[in-house]
Amino acid sequence: MVRYVLILTFLAYATAAAAQGAPAKELFGAAQLPADLPAEPIGFYSQGCMAGAVQLPPDGPHWQAMRLSRNRHWGLPTLVDYLEKLAREAAAEDGWPGLLVGDMSQPRGGPMLTGHASHQTGLDVDLWLMPMPDRRLSAREREETGAPAIVEPGPNEVFPASWTDAHARLIRRASLDPRAERIFVAPGIKKKLCETAGDDRDWLRKVRPYYGHHDHLHVRLSCPPGTPCRSQSPPPPGDGCGADLAYWFSAEPYKPPPPLADPAAPPKEMMLAELPPACREVLAAPPRPGAITMVQAFAALPATGEAPPLADATPPAAVAEAQPPAAVAEPEAQVEDPDLARLPRPRPNR
Repeated sequence: MVRYVLILTFLAYATAAAAQGAPAKELFGAAQLPADLPAEPIGFYSQGCMAGAVQLPPDGPHWQAMRLSRNRHWGLPTLVDYLEKLAREAAAEDGWPGLLVGDMSQPRGGPMLTGHASHQTGLDVDLWLMPMPDRRLSAREREETGAPAIVEPGPNEVFPASWTDAHARLIRRASLDPRAERIFVAPGIKKKLCETAGDDRDWLRKVRPYYGHHDHLHVRLSCPPGTPCRSQSPPPPGDGCGADLAYWFSAEPYKPPPPLADPAAPPKEMMLAELPPACREVLAAPPRPGAITMVQAFAALPATGEAPPLADATPPAAVAEAQPPAAVAEPEAQVEDPDLARLPRPRPNR
């Protein structure tokens, strides 16, 4: 009965908010649990949503989730599987004891109230460039601990005292999985990787320099086949260590943006009508029975920190015959990642 009342309350709020023209981030930010639908990504990484999300357990054999109160450790089953595999292999083969997992997506994906512009389809995840400690972090530590910077933002070299070969091995490992489409890092990290990779360089193509990634790497997976997900163009050919990297060490990416026509005007918000139509169904769907928030999942763990079994998930719907959503205008759509919209934009060929 309580669950039924909660469902009706959320649906009533979502309907009323949509009718009143609330931004999409408020609608998706209000959803605390995933939609009880088959798992699939919908739309583009920065203009879409997610059906049937599954939750990364707060703790695993080689990972711990951070910032639990955000409730952003939801993704497609393929992303959760990717993280479990990466954590296991990096610990066994690369000298990286475990992952500290930052934001994935909200329970139903979509635009976020704060932070990212992407992470909307359950295919993005931030991984701290800080090895997991050899003890279980408390809930408070997961909220208050900060990820240490490996490099200053902008065209700077990595801190020699902070960078290790294990960092390079982790990033290489993250890129080797064929599901990985791009790995976003700070320009200085890309430069260091280019200088130390040796003859093994094919994986560097996926590692792309971008603003704001001085303390974490951002992994983006490719769209699973047969889903209504719109892919990003493949990275340019080559290892990305030539002109593409030199651009990030020029003045061009850091020029001030042009002045706004009306500085007092509020920024334009993405509305529900700008997302694929299927995102309305995602918002209207009831929550999956038995799903709980990330804070509740952490509180339910035993003191040993063992991860509970991953919830059953319906595999992505087989919709190969369906066409992906029509291309929509993406703000700065051709750049690697629109997460930091306030910053000046790089040239298109990223």
